Amino acid sequence: MFKIVNKKILNPTVTMMDIEAPLVAKKAQAGQFIILRTDEEGERIPLTVAGCDREKGTVKIIFQIVGATTEKLNHKEVGDCLTDFAGPLGRPTETEGLRKVCVVGGGVGCAIALPVAQKLHEQGCEVHSIIGFRNKDLLILEDEFAACSDKLTIMTDDGSYGRKGVVTVPLKEAIEAGENYDEVITIGPLIMMKFVVGVTKPAGVKTVVSMNPIMIDGTGMCGGCRLTVGGKTMFACVDGPDFDGFEVDFDEAMKRGAMYRDFERHSYEETCNLFKKEVQ
Repeated sequence: MFKIVNKKILNPTVTMMDIEAPLVAKKAQAGQFIILRTDEEGERIPLTVAGCDREKGTVKIIFQIVGATTEKLNHKEVGDCLTDFAGPLGRPTETEGLRKVCVVGGGVGCAIALPVAQKLHEQGCEVHSIIGFRNKDLLILEDEFAACSDKLTIMTDDGSYGRKGVVTVPLKEAIEAGENYDEVITIGPLIMMKFVVGVTKPAGVKTVVSMNPIMIDGTGMCGGCRLTVGGKTMFACVDGPDFDGFEVDFDEAMKRGAMYRDFERHSYEETCNLFKKEVQ
């Protein structure tokens, strides 16, 4: 059993937890993920490692409440335990040799981008971070990004905080102004990553994208995260989750991701109704 030692609500739909898992904490690196189950009858879901404390033996996870399992997980409190917490899985984000990088995160994807930015900062790399949200109320991890970024730009769709607009605007401005990035690392909604690549590819700036958003099983068995990279079929959970953004077929990935939305919504509503009955 894996005890929850800390819980913090970051915004109405995003929660952060620290889980007591010393063996995972000992090995986990930026870009990797874990598989958890909330209880014996629960489904297995992958969540990216958002940080770890090797001395305390804890692993940080940040999740958005979108389906049945994340709803169940959000009802857990400090002192409660998770049945399974396996990892680390996936390939770590490659950062060796990078001297100047722009990290672009969108929404809850910022939880995945943060440990990457922190690792780059620790290595002495110049880090420019651009993070985007729909509005101020959904903003997360501002202080954490500020601490590991040489330059931080915050974007909101409605202009309620930071600059108004999307993350590709300051990215394009920076590239056109002569910022010579060794690499752009982007993590967020598939459509956002597609448009980030649309900015960097014409400029010839190497771009790494995290395909974590399409993962389901996490071990390569279900095929739900199958995608086409450079004309070849790959699996986000086994071969990634990081890939060359220039080679990813985003349109195909978005179509596959949309296949599960109705099921996810139905499962989420059923779980919410069960919790409501318990309260009554």
